[in-house]
Amino acid sequence: MFDLHVHAAPDIVDRRADDAGTARAYADAGFTGFVLKAHYESTVGRAHAASAAGLPVYGGVALNQHVGGLNPAAVAAALAAGGRVVWLPTADAHTQHAAGLPRLCHVEPRAGRHTYALPPVEESTEPAVRTILAMIAEADAVLATGHVSTAEAAWVVAAARTAGVTRILLTHPSYTVPDMPAAAARELAERGAFVEVTAYQLTHQPGCAAERLATYVREVGYRQLVLSSDAGQPDSPSPPEALEQLIDALAGTGLDRSALAAAAAETPERLVTR
Repeated sequence: MFDLHVHAAPDIVDRRADDAGTARAYADAGFTGFVLKAHYESTVGRAHAASAAGLPVYGGVALNQHVGGLNPAAVAAALAAGGRVVWLPTADAHTQHAAGLPRLCHVEPRAGRHTYALPPVEESTEPAVRTILAMIAEADAVLATGHVSTAEAAWVVAAARTAGVTRILLTHPSYTVPDMPAAAARELAERGAFVEVTAYQLTHQPGCAAERLATYVREVGYRQLVLSSDAGQPDSPSPPEALEQLIDALAGTGLDRSALAAAAAETPERLVTR
């Protein structure tokens, strides 16, 4: 299997294991690789170091306050260093703030409470976003929608396709942020975006059970589906276990286990690797 979304220490909040320990856990579980994500640090260098043990590890950058938000310079640096994923604002998206979910300003109030948005919510960011999309297309990297709203995700998927981006991921669209309706996710999948469902949703999203996620999967279909752990929290199972448990839970609702396995293996690996 291949995990497209995992968190490790060091981070601004506690994590279950550091990069090396996380890599060992995936190697021991027979995974073929994973993507290391952090909300407030580029993981490109960390992924390179973690790969030294022999398991492919990929990194990228999330466009939050630590890099000035929708900042083309931060994207250029991450991609030039070998980054494979650019996440649009996550913890500092305006949706995250509105939902009262964790942000850097909750850890250090002096960091400020600035948030970021894309068109059509914030039209002034269009030039920067289009520059970022051009860079992602040229690098043949992955654009992940982060925690932006459904309207912003729809706008950016269309803009990304126009810019020549071929690898697009809707970051856990059925999670609290962005709480994208399944019909909207299906429409974006039909335009080429991949739809992520995570184990974290089962363990931490209020009111979320396997059947609710299965209903979402049935609506969007298997072809563009990606299953990820989004694990690494001290109160979550180890990331490999979390992803395996997600497959078991969804299969238990009657979904096709072989299709679910592909969504946690070949599909995400093809999305990230050249």
